[in-house]
Amino acid sequence: MKVTTIGTGYVGLVTGACLAEMGNHVVGLDVDPRKIETLNAGGLPIHEPGLLEIVQRNRAAGRLQFTTDVDAAVAHGTLLFIGVGTPPGEDGSADLQYVLAAARAIGERMTDYKVIVDKSTVPVGTADRVRETVAACLRERGVQVPFAVLSNPEFLKEGAAVEDFMRPDRIIVGGEDDQALMLLRALYAPFNRSQERLLVMDTRSAEFTKYAANAMLATRISFMNELAGLAERVGADIEAVRRGIGSDPRIGYQFLYPGVGYGGSCFPKDVKALVRTGREQGVELQLLQAVEAANEKQKRWMVEKLLARFGGDLAGRHFALWGLAFKPNTDDMREAPALVVAEELLARGATLCAHDPVAMPEARRLLGDRIAYADTPEAALAGADALLIVTEWKAFRSPDFDAIKAQLKQPLVFDGRNLYEPALMRQLGIEHVAVGRPAAQ
Repeated sequence: MKVTTIGTGYVGLVTGACLAEMGNHVVGLDVDPRKIETLNAGGLPIHEPGLLEIVQRNRAAGRLQFTTDVDAAVAHGTLLFIGVGTPPGEDGSADLQYVLAAARAIGERMTDYKVIVDKSTVPVGTADRVRETVAACLRERGVQVPFAVLSNPEFLKEGAAVEDFMRPDRIIVGGEDDQALMLLRALYAPFNRSQERLLVMDTRSAEFTKYAANAMLATRISFMNELAGLAERVGADIEAVRRGIGSDPRIGYQFLYPGVGYGGSCFPKDVKALVRTGREQGVELQLLQAVEAANEKQKRWMVEKLLARFGGDLAGRHFALWGLAFKPNTDDMREAPALVVAEELLARGATLCAHDPVAMPEARRLLGDRIAYADTPEAALAGADALLIVTEWKAFRSPDFDAIKAQLKQPLVFDGRNLYEPALMRQLGIEHVAVGRPAAQ
């Protein structure tokens, strides 16, 4: 099929590349010439494992092209996926200006039947607004061109987006147009060969499903973080508790890992947007408000532990920071807990040396030279008063503990992702402060 993806960020680029991998002819459109130049030069504007190889393979095969030419991109695709950003406004609502701009661009140019697919995470009712926007453009042009609007929200985890797209748990499609639904079923048929994963519903339910899924996952994380705080007070080990409740098949183990809070481009934004939607409809989503408040508090967990250990004045203190991205296998630092930790410690006079396997260029853009950067985890340790672990990269899971003890001024680790067992750290003679776990001293 001929497909156009509008936007070459995580959603649009992964969608376009994976659809091209299945034999479709895909054109990726973006108004940012720097992104298109990077893609046409053989690079990627984002870090996502496995994506570069797919992009390069399908560009070489002629199935994947990138352009800033809106006219050509709209003319190419029968299916046009809108995968642009929906950043949060000051009031927490999703900003739809880029989604509606994409709809206008289509409406102003289309000359034959188009299926417009909302792939971005958007509030309930957005498909109606896209439909109205396109129809208004056609009326202004004085033409009648058939089109349909579907909702097809993405459920991609950053760091595993390619795997999630190629082997989806479910494919949610919202719409009422039989011809459009038939085309989307055909497009996704290669991803459904072992079992039927495509669920069809009305557009508003599809839009709501995406927000509900992310809100549920965010709730599980904040739930465990709150329990971890209580576990510290009552002398329980939250990791034992996690295994105990996760073994119940009604609960499961996923997203029950306590830590220093969630970040990224999805959970914080989507929880805020859902709360805002509730208020607009006269419904106070009190649980989700608590989820958001608990997460903001949890991002300061490490700062609070450091202040309790060293006192309020951190002038002259130097810390090693392992992890900058909001999660492993990505360079995304949007809403990253590491930013909160860094800003709070800098404001109190401390200095930092950080290492992250892929996010240091992004950190330099956000933090500049206010912190130091190390090329290896070990190099970040030199002369530090303590090691702070904020992101659970695999490279941090089995470090050289003797090197840690030798490099630090004192053997002290603040483990914000519960990577290490307290008993092992105690045996090694390392003071270990973890989330909801017995202290090792």
